[in-house]
Amino acid sequence: MTGSLNANAGPRIRYNADESAPYETITVDKLTPIIGAELGGVDLSKPLSNRQQDEIHRALAENLVIFFRDQVLTPEQHMSFGRLFGDLHVHPAAPHESGMPEMMIIHSDKNSPRANGEGWHTDVSCEVEPPMGSILHIKTCPPRGGDTLFASMYAAYDALSDRMKAYLDGMIALHDGEPVYRGLFKPIGVADKPEYPRAEHPVVRTHPVTGRKCLYVNAGFTSRLLGVPRDEGDAILRYLYQHMENPLFQCRFRWRENSIAFWDNRCAQHRAMWDYWPHTRSGHRVTVTGDRPF
Repeated sequence: MTGSLNANAGPRIRYNADESAPYETITVDKLTPIIGAELGGVDLSKPLSNRQQDEIHRALAENLVIFFRDQVLTPEQHMSFGRLFGDLHVHPAAPHESGMPEMMIIHSDKNSPRANGEGWHTDVSCEVEPPMGSILHIKTCPPRGGDTLFASMYAAYDALSDRMKAYLDGMIALHDGEPVYRGLFKPIGVADKPEYPRAEHPVVRTHPVTGRKCLYVNAGFTSRLLGVPRDEGDAILRYLYQHMENPLFQCRFRWRENSIAFWDNRCAQHRAMWDYWPHTRSGHRVTVTGDRPF
């Protein structure tokens, strides 16, 4: 194997997944030891018991992204599930269902100029309080393709050298929505807003639930590092983006109709594959509000 994690003394990322206590009300089938799990034994269209809610919260914390199959939900049920984790976020630019600003439309077909999420990113990190998580319900799938990739920013941070960790400690990055969103949705009739969010966040953030450190820069929204020369910051960001994309940190989810993915934006990045043209991929996303990174 070539790349940033090649070594002759064993892998630089050594993840020892301790056996956790068994789940009582859901099943959890891990995609990889590092990231991703498919949950079973739960119908999200029905009220969840307190124990089920607790175990779904736990599964998300342990696996960063969780998946549900064969979930037939109304928009109201989709939003109700999201509200179990916090208030719902309204996207600053993307189209939404009429009368439901929290219900973001995810749609690509043969006439689309682009698809949502084609590059590695974490959702709307340009906001002062970026979203905690995103819940995507895909209802129409192409016959093949359209997978989504997810990457653990815990693992990406853990695999850095101690010298790089020391360099990044306390560093701040600017996340800017202006170059991302300006004109992005005009081709589908969504007018631009006067301005889009921008915010400064730590390059290494601490997850408020797990207490673990993870990288929090992404090629989608991070425009520069603050406090260092621009060329130096650009070089560091290029290295970090390349480093984050290592397949050792990733899982890949193959969609079927009525599948749901719920990812933690605080510690995971994702990338959607648009390899299914001219077919259609369509659904809705609700996003849960978050806190200011620290």
